[in-house]
Amino acid sequence: MGETVDAEPVSGRAMLGQTLRVLREKSGKSLGQLADETGYEKSYLSRLESGERLSKVTVMEDLDEYYGTGDLLLRHWKAARLDAFKDQYREYMALEATARIMWVFSPGVPGLLQTEDFARGVLSGAQTTADGDEVVEEQVAARLGRQYLLRQKPEPEVRIIMDEFALRRPAARGKTWDDQLLHLEAAALWANMTLQVLPFSAGAHHHMVGSLTLLWQRDGSAVAYKEGNGCSRLIEDPDEVLRQRLSYDRLRDLALSPSDSLGFIRDVLEEHRS
Repeated sequence: MGETVDAEPVSGRAMLGQTLRVLREKSGKSLGQLADETGYEKSYLSRLESGERLSKVTVMEDLDEYYGTGDLLLRHWKAARLDAFKDQYREYMALEATARIMWVFSPGVPGLLQTEDFARGVLSGAQTTADGDEVVEEQVAARLGRQYLLRQKPEPEVRIIMDEFALRRPAARGKTWDDQLLHLEAAALWANMTLQVLPFSAGAHHHMVGSLTLLWQRDGSAVAYKEGNGCSRLIEDPDEVLRQRLSYDRLRDLALSPSDSLGFIRDVLEEHRS
C-alpha cells in the first residue's frame, strides 16, 4: 500500500498571488498594461503575483474595483496578512477582526492608530539584516491592515488608553510626528472611538511594561491579550479575563476624561509646532 504524503500547505500570500495572476490573465492584460492602467509599477505587481510581497489594503481595494470582483481580493488579502505574524498572534487577530467591543491600553502609540510613516519608523529600528527593508514594508502593510477593522461595518466600539509616555517621548521627528499627533486628534473625534490619556500624575501602575487588550464578541464571550518584555499571551480563562478587565477599569479611573485627553493631545501638538 502506498503512503500518502500531505501536500505542502500553500501560504495566504501565495493564494492571493495566484488569484491576482488568474484575474489578470483572464482579463487579457499583460503586467505592463495593468501597470499603465492602474498606476502601480510593473515590478511591484509582479511581486504581488509571485507572493513575494504583501500589499497595502488599499491596493487590493483598487484592484477589486478594477477587475469588478466585489471584495474577493480584499478577502484573500485578509487571510494573507496573517502570514506576517506568529501563531498565537494570528489567533488573536482572528478574534480582533470579529470583535464588537475593543478595550486597549498601550504605553506607546497603539498600532491601530499609527500613521504609515510613524509605523515604518518604529518598525525600522529593529531590522538589521540585509533584507530588512522588505521585512519592514511587509510589517507596515500588515499593521496598517489591522486598522481596516476600525471602519468595517458594523463598526466596533473601541476604547484606547494611552500612557502620557507615548506623547512625551515621540518615536519620530518633524512632519512624521506632526502627522501622527493630527491623526490621534482626528481619531479622538470618531463616533466609535473613546481615546484617553493616562497622565504621569497617575503614578506607577501595573501595566507599565506592556499593553493590554480586551475583546468582546457578538455572543458576549471575551478574551484578553497581553504583550510586554518580548513575550505575549492570549488569555481565554473567564476568571483571568475578568481580572484583566478589572485592572483595565482601574486604569480608566486614573486616566483623563475623553475631552481632557483631546485637549492634552492638542496641547502636545501645539508644543511640538512651537
